[in-house]
This record gives sequence, C-alpha cells and structure tokens, in this order.
Amino acid sequence: YGQPYVREAKELSMSLLYGLITGIIFGFLLQKAQVLRYDKQVGALRLIDMTILKFMLSAIVVASIGIYLFKDLGLIKLSIKATSIGAQVVGGLLFGIGWGLLGYCPGTAAGALGEGRIDGLWGILGMLCGGALYAAIYPFMKTTIAGIGSFDKITVPQIIGINHWIVIIVFAALTLILFRFFEKRNL
Repeated sequence: YGQPYVREAKELSMSLLYGLITGIIFGFLLQKAQVLRYDKQVGALRLIDMTILKFMLSAIVVASIGIYLFKDLGLIKLSIKATSIGAQVVGGLLFGIGWGLLGYCPGTAAGALGEGRIDGLWGILGMLCGGALYAAIYPFMKTTIAGIGSFDKITVPQIIGINHWIVIIVFAALTLILFRFFEKRNL
C-alpha cells in the first residue's frame, strides 16, 4: 500500500534536490557573468552593453545542444507546448515593461536580492502580483488573446522542415559571428 507513495516521495525529493543544485549553479553563473549588476541590465536595454545578450545566447546554444543530444540518445522526451503569437506578444510586452521599469528581469531580480540588493525585492513582489493577476484573468486571456495566432506544438526545425542539428549548428555559428561583432565594437 505505501510503497508507491515512498517511491513518489523519493522522486519528488530528488527533483527538488536537482532543482536546488541547478538553481545554485545558475545563480553562480549569473553572478560570475556580472549580469546581476544594474548597470549591465540598463546597458542591455540601451544596447550599449551586450553582456546579458551574450550570456543568454550562450545558454541557448549550450541548452539546445544538450537537450537535443539527450533526445536523440533516447534519454529524454520533449514536451513541446502549443504556441500563441497573441500570448507571446502580450507576455513579451509586459516582461519588457517590467524589465525597463525595474532594471532587472525576473531571474536577475532574484539574484540581485541574493546579493543583498533590496531593489530586487520589488521585482519579485511584482512577479508575484503579476502571477496572481494573470491567474485571475486567465479565463479571459484563454478565450481572447491566446487564440490570436494560435499554432499547434511546433519547433523551428519543423517550421522550416530541416533536421534540428542543422538549425542548431547554423544558430551557433550566427551566435559566434554576433559575438565577434560585439567584441570588435567593445559591446
């Protein structure tokens, strides 16, 4: 009777432990890359410091390689969600407005608070309030905004009809070219 519950509890404990470990590593990397600094955040918004963009693009390239390698080896199965252009536009605008007003994105607000900067707390409170507001208006959003430009579960390789490794290699090469451009311009 109790055996399945013990197994589920162990799996949950391991998931939480993995989450804690990867969160600590991610926080360390954010701090090491200096993307938690307010001047780096504002520099990214003003397009005069590309540190944050380089950090994000590096993470996307590494994650793409790792995820698709694990997928191809049969170690994981992708859980792709349906896409809605309307929801992406509204969410992106709200994210951008919040980032512009606060000077931190959600992850960096938490990291800044972890470094002892109290201004990051405002971002965290804003995220909690925004999440609560979203939960309250979700039925409206689902019937209106989410229906605009609604697509099924798609990926970029599926859209253009080529192997995912070609997309990853081209994206990685373009990222390296962009990095070189940034370095030449001291961005």
